[in-house]
Amino acid sequence: MSDGSTYTVASLASTLNATVQVPGSKSVAARALVCAAMALGESTVSNLPSGDDTASMLSGLATLGAKFEVHGDTAKFRSSWDVDQLDPLVLDARLAGTTARFLTAVSALRLGEVVITGEEALRKRPMDDLHQALSDIGLDVSPLNGTGMLPVAVKRGKQKIERVIIPATTSSQFTTALMLIAPKLPQGLSIVTEGDVVSQSYLDMTVGVQRSFGVAPVEQGEHVFRYASGDYVGTRYEVEPDASSASYPLAAAAIAGGRVVVSGLGRSSLQGDSQFVDVLVRMGCSVERNGDDVVLSRAKETPLVGVTVDMRDMSDLVPTLAVVAAFAQTATTITGVGFIRKKESDRISDLAHELRALGVSVDERQDGLTVHPSTTHAGSVDTHHDHRLAMSLALIGLVTPGVVINDPMVVSKSWPEYWQMLGALK
Repeated sequence: MSDGSTYTVASLASTLNATVQVPGSKSVAARALVCAAMALGESTVSNLPSGDDTASMLSGLATLGAKFEVHGDTAKFRSSWDVDQLDPLVLDARLAGTTARFLTAVSALRLGEVVITGEEALRKRPMDDLHQALSDIGLDVSPLNGTGMLPVAVKRGKQKIERVIIPATTSSQFTTALMLIAPKLPQGLSIVTEGDVVSQSYLDMTVGVQRSFGVAPVEQGEHVFRYASGDYVGTRYEVEPDASSASYPLAAAAIAGGRVVVSGLGRSSLQGDSQFVDVLVRMGCSVERNGDDVVLSRAKETPLVGVTVDMRDMSDLVPTLAVVAAFAQTATTITGVGFIRKKESDRISDLAHELRALGVSVDERQDGLTVHPSTTHAGSVDTHHDHRLAMSLALIGLVTPGVVINDPMVVSKSWPEYWQMLGALK
């Protein structure tokens, strides 16, 4: 039940038995849309998710001059965009970090200047490693409000180096941005990542999408991606179902007991978040795959048990796992995710604060959380402008009456229909 500013979660009246269709992966979609915009010939990208991040990416590509039409969940691109236009542009990424980072790099291929900006929360997010790498390559990068932040002005420059080093400890999006433009540089590019790589699965996802558009690294190792100069080739690309979104109905079955079928999730081969099912199995759930569908269940007499798990390759699902962990009979420790403090919210400190507001016993760690067996209670929680906090915390309300989510429409970033899905669970 919602009045626009709050959403009160309806608790389940019976054992859960539901089938859920989740949107397409916004992470895969973002990469495919960029490749399609740069590809020679026509491309179609289908099963696009309807969230704000996809809308932001499409809007940004249109600003840059990409020629495409959108019908339903499909974008059809007619040809590659013209990088030799001279007119100055302003690209507003709104709140979408992915759009800001990917399209900063893409815009730096353009002859005319592009200013990339966004809303206040996005202008506070770190961009320095990417801006520095683009500048090292020889592209023109001019900060407009402090180094390493938005807004920033970029345009084409003369490529100075064929090998660039970028820290891998803050965001995989910086490395992916470079990977996406590497084949479009005159000399190609070797990208060397420095330090412990966060979210390696997202870099593998980038390579997988690029291969579908005719581009592949000529060398790929644990810390290097080397690309020759070349062209993306138009293709028909269907975005696979979003494993991150699927985590919420799957977690509902883990928490409440019962059974949830997520349609098409078995095709989610590019996403590290698809490993979340395996974590739930370790905690006491059962899983079966029926064609492309994933069926997760837990008998009510089977207890949930805690786990210790490094979540760096599926860091978006830390809030989901933390919520499930509250209902386990032993503690769960999540490690390896210190970098998520710089997401839409501080996904360690803010998450811990809101969990406590609902009765969850949680210890905040430098690189994660320890969640103890808890007795949850009614309460109101803030979402901190973070769709993942809203969607995960709401799951507690399925078994705990009186859970109220403030600013519920923050979920429009990735799954605008989330509350309809949650309300239909039964």
